[in-house]
Formats: sequence, C-alpha cells, structure tokens
Amino acid sequence: MTADDFVARLPAAFWRVPYAGARFPGSRAVAERPGLEHGANCQQFARAVLERSGLLVPALRSSELWTDTASTVRVSEPAALDLLFFGRNEDPRGAHIGVCAGGDTVLHLCAEVGRPVLWSLADFAARERYRVPLGAKRVTARVPAPAAADRAAAADW
Repeated sequence: MTADDFVARLPAAFWRVPYAGARFPGSRAVAERPGLEHGANCQQFARAVLERSGLLVPALRSSELWTDTASTVRVSEPAALDLLFFGRNEDPRGAHIGVCAGGDTVLHLCAEVGRPVLWSLADFAARERYRVPLGAKRVTARVPAPAAADRAAAADW
C-alpha cells in the first residue's frame, strides 16, 4: 500500500481530530482519556497514524523522539510514513512533527488549522514556526499483529 492509499484509507474520524496542545505523549490528559476523540497535539496524532499502520512510536516528546535510537533511526531521504520534524530553529525542543505521505506531502495536526491537514514542504517553509526542516526519522519498532488490529478497530470510533 502506498502512502497515498494509506492516507485515503484513514477513517473519517482521523480527519476530525481537533488540535489540543495539552494532549501530548505521556501527558496526564492522554492517560486519563486515551484516544483521539478528545484531541491531540502533533506528536500524539502522528503516533496514532503510524500505529494504525503497525509502527510503534514511543510516547516521547519531540526532542526525546529526535534523539531516540531504540525505536527510530534518522534518515536523509524521507519516505512514506517517516516522521518529519520542523521548527523555528535547529533546536528539536518543541519541534513540530508530521508524517510523510509521500513526495513532499506531509500529514499533520497543528493549532493553525485545528484539524489534520496535508501540506507541502513549501507550506512549512512559508511559516516562521516551521521554517527549519530538522530532518526525518523512520520508525523501526512494530506493533504486535493482534494489537495493531485492535488499535485499528478502536481508532475507527
């Protein structure tokens, strides 16, 4: 399946996820009310999208995910379903994360739009807060097969 196919097959509920900055990986808000129906920040949304495809993204903040080597590897040429990191500068703290949807298209959730959206790399470069592309990481950890199917079914709320 190509990334375009994957994005097209995301359940409608994924496209309705509201941006909620307080709902980041490891947050109390996510622990108390798991799932996307209550919103997500960019990292939490990217995790859910990739988990739906069987990739296990650790529950880390952007700077921790950028330095992670246990479940992800840095790549110089991003491919579909790689994580892309953007920021105001080269500091990964507070970096914005999206999912490569193939070519120069990125699926992400941001406060500016409020719902998931597909942007080109030029769209990121045109915005001060996202103008610096920090790089890409490929998730190497996989969700166990039965758990992936359960997550996919639960994500369809």
